[in-house]
Amino acid sequence: MTPITEVEGRRLALSNLEKVVHPATGFTKGELLHYYATTADAMLPHLRDRPLSFLRYPDGPDGQVFFAKNVPPGTPEWVTTAEVPRAEGPARMVLIQDLPSLMWAANLVTEFHTPQWRIDAPDEADRLVFDLDPGAPATVVQCCEVALWLRERLAADGIEAYAKTSGSKGLHLLAAVECTPSRRTTEYARQLALEAEKAMSRLVVHRMTRSLRPGKVFVDWSQNAARKTTATPYTLRARAEPTASAPVTWEEVTDCASPGSLVFHASDIGPRLQAYGDLLAPLLDPDRATPLP
Repeated sequence: MTPITEVEGRRLALSNLEKVVHPATGFTKGELLHYYATTADAMLPHLRDRPLSFLRYPDGPDGQVFFAKNVPPGTPEWVTTAEVPRAEGPARMVLIQDLPSLMWAANLVTEFHTPQWRIDAPDEADRLVFDLDPGAPATVVQCCEVALWLRERLAADGIEAYAKTSGSKGLHLLAAVECTPSRRTTEYARQLALEAEKAMSRLVVHRMTRSLRPGKVFVDWSQNAARKTTATPYTLRARAEPTASAPVTWEEVTDCASPGSLVFHASDIGPRLQAYGDLLAPLLDPDRATPLP
């Protein structure tokens, strides 16, 4: 029997609660659903009004992992969907606007990925993002060094940056900007990635070319493009352990001395929210958004 539960008046069928979805720790789907239910207050504002791309891993990271942007078959009629313009023609995508929708999506076992724009202005970015991705033997320690440089460089343009772990190997830098065409935020981010490479050539590469990346941090500026998405704050990642994309303080970035010091699991997020609240809340405040120079 699939248990039926009620979430804020919506009936949900939650399936396979005992199935292990993060094998290294035996973390089950039931635990995953509990995680999203308890972090929803912090996570939902970062999802709201942004079309969701699903990276699904229903049988864990060693099973089939697949990306889906269109509304999945069987989506309840009470889940909000919207038409989104795409180069290949418009598509319908899911918007996670409330707790029942979040729990429905979590039941599919998915990473949550969202663009830097909201549904009411599909090509106008209200966030700037840098994805700092280390090439071995570089780690998140080197990403932190690059993040601190980028934070200062952004501050010189009056832009305040916030950091979160990717939940994988790297670090994401985010900033709230006044609505700006995505191609313009992409160009600005690319320019800063180039400047970072000039300033720290031993450490930074701004091109994706694999052969350039060992031992360096790839400053991925391309996720500012309208068609691209980034892992949503607080999402769990499709990895052997239930690692989360966790907001971090600048003190933690500054003090990062080993890769393990910036790895956060599902069980770490509740206590962090109690201690810090949502460290990325300023991204949601329209009064904090700054124009690009």
